[in-house]
Amino acid sequence: MIRKATAVWSGTGKEGAGHLTTQSTVLSETQYSFNDRFAEGTGTNPEELIAAAHAGCFTMKLSFVLNEKGFTADKLRTTCKLTFEDGKISKSHLEVEASIPDINEEEFQAAVTEAEKNCPVSQVLKAEITSEAKLVE
Repeated sequence: MIRKATAVWSGTGKEGAGHLTTQSTVLSETQYSFNDRFAEGTGTNPEELIAAAHAGCFTMKLSFVLNEKGFTADKLRTTCKLTFEDGKISKSHLEVEASIPDINEEEFQAAVTEAEKNCPVSQVLKAEITSEAKLVE
């Protein structure tokens, strides 16, 4: 499987602007710029997209791990907080809330750890990856 996205940029790094389009067209000429990345712009930015990818990948992997252990989540909700400092992504912190019938805390935390280490996006990031997980009713 190969997935693709295209970035187009015009102008300088600070004053220029660009847009991103994904193969699925979920992003279709979506704006990004210096202000979107380092201030409060209205478009997206690479770090936000990586955070979305990490949250989505981890959550899907967690679902698979739970299924392998005989559990099905009613709901998994993950927020990824990406830290960009000194010109690099240094941390990715995953916060997950889960509603999973009949699972105990130890089984849940073990599944979270396995998903955190083994989701494809975690494996490609050269950043510190951490997580917090809690079961909710």
